[in-house]
Amino acid sequence: MIRRVVAVLSVAAALSLGVTPAALAQKANPCAAKNPCAAKNPCAAGGKVDAKLISRPAGTSLASGKAADLVKEGARLWNDKKLSTNGMSCQTCHQGNASFSASFARPYPHAVAMVSEKAGLKQIRMDEMVQICLVVPMAATPLPWDSRELAALTAYTAHVQRGFKPSQAKGAANPCAVKK
Repeated sequence: MIRRVVAVLSVAAALSLGVTPAALAQKANPCAAKNPCAAKNPCAAGGKVDAKLISRPAGTSLASGKAADLVKEGARLWNDKKLSTNGMSCQTCHQGNASFSASFARPYPHAVAMVSEKAGLKQIRMDEMVQICLVVPMAATPLPWDSRELAALTAYTAHVQRGFKPSQAKGAANPCAVKK
């Protein structure tokens, strides 16, 4: 409680001197300016997610199209902050197509810790993983299951996965990861 009061007073004092909260945060944490998730970990934010929200309904098929076109559109959407309500994109957490856990290399469906924690699901498909990333870190609504956008993001994620090596996960710096 005392730390919180001191922090509020520090921010108030900084503002009275014309120092922005962002500049204050950067002085207190020099990594804050480089970390788009510095204030909080959006993957850990919020409560549980209704598993039905991110689970593909039985009998649903993703939109189809030429694979190369879907991958190209998915690459564009990967960087599109308009998909979120908080200014994030897929690229925010996966800078340079990195910051995946080693399990990303395994074929889907497979277990993902965030999905288990947030939705209670033991396994998830790739398109469902795209949906939970939209819902949790990006604070958006899921895309329609038959939408070209979901098919494109899923195709692009599969494209990224094909070039991913589990050894990359060791050195990847997830800007949203909890620091230990």
